[in-house]
Amino acid sequence: MAVHRLDLDEFDEIDYYLMAIHTPLEDYRLAYFINKKLPVNLSKSKNEIHAQTKQGEANFSRFYYYDTDKALSWNLIQNKNEIISVSTGDFQNLFSSETSEVSTTIHLLPEFKKVDFFLKIDSDEAINFSEIQQKLNTIESIAAIYAVDTNKIKSKNNLIF
Repeated sequence: MAVHRLDLDEFDEIDYYLMAIHTPLEDYRLAYFINKKLPVNLSKSKNEIHAQTKQGEANFSRFYYYDTDKALSWNLIQNKNEIISVSTGDFQNLFSSETSEVSTTIHLLPEFKKVDFFLKIDSDEAINFSEIQQKLNTIESIAAIYAVDTNKIKSKNNLIF
């Protein structure tokens, strides 16, 4: 009888590149400009990224493109989302029937709170990261774009989708 073994080290490999993008643009406008600068066709995905935190639930927008020729998967992911929680007064006073709304900002990757979007490129092969970065830097509304060291991300599970 044959014995089959799985090497768990194979699953630890990270086969994606991650770029952090700082911009005041809306997600659909950023996807449009990226489509113009790169040979991709990002489109809004119906499968938003769902995240549960102690502040509440949040859905992060996602734009997706799969390049069949190069076997690359491109994801433009929103990092910041605002949730509004409604609370009612628990104490008896003149304003006890009043409700208040509290806005809280939720981050997909909390260790990168200042990043607005992430561009995740799934690839088994090496890509020309600096060329992509140079092309995206020509977009006027992008303040900064840089590579993220995936080994330093604590909440890697949020990037599994």
